[in-house]
Amino acid sequence: MQSRLRVRGHPIQPMLVTFPFGLFVSATVLDLANVLSGLAFLGLVGYWTAVAGLVAAALTAVAGMIDLWDVRAGRTRRTMVTANLVNAGVAALFLLGCLIRAEAPQRGATGVLLAVELVALALGAVGVWLGARLLREFDAGRREPSGFETPDGTPFPGRTVEIIRPRA
Repeated sequence: MQSRLRVRGHPIQPMLVTFPFGLFVSATVLDLANVLSGLAFLGLVGYWTAVAGLVAAALTAVAGMIDLWDVRAGRTRRTMVTANLVNAGVAALFLLGCLIRAEAPQRGATGVLLAVELVALALGAVGVWLGARLLREFDAGRREPSGFETPDGTPFPGRTVEIIRPRA
């Protein structure tokens, strides 16, 4: 799997997925604390954390679509499409929760919304598993240099570290 969006040879989209997933987990923990404790500010912070997760999910989806552009038909493409659809499903469930909470006083969570968020996180775990599978396919085609080698695998000429003593 090759990616158009890369940092030092590594695809960006798998790195970006951690942001919305982490924000969604944080929002769910805050909503759980809101439901258990009744502290209204926890629900408000959970709501805005979920909104931030939705923004991050939108950026991640754009990166995923750009990566999907060049992938040939086959197992890798099916896995990428499935992973992107799963991630979109997670975002859709959190979006539904945010839309319902937007009209609520202090945007507090309820037990039903918390259950929807937990289902979304379980679905997100499937997306993480699919993303890890894609990364294994990506890493299978590349070889990292080990030790002091150039990227093409040949050793560096001469010494790699030189110690110069000060003149007396």
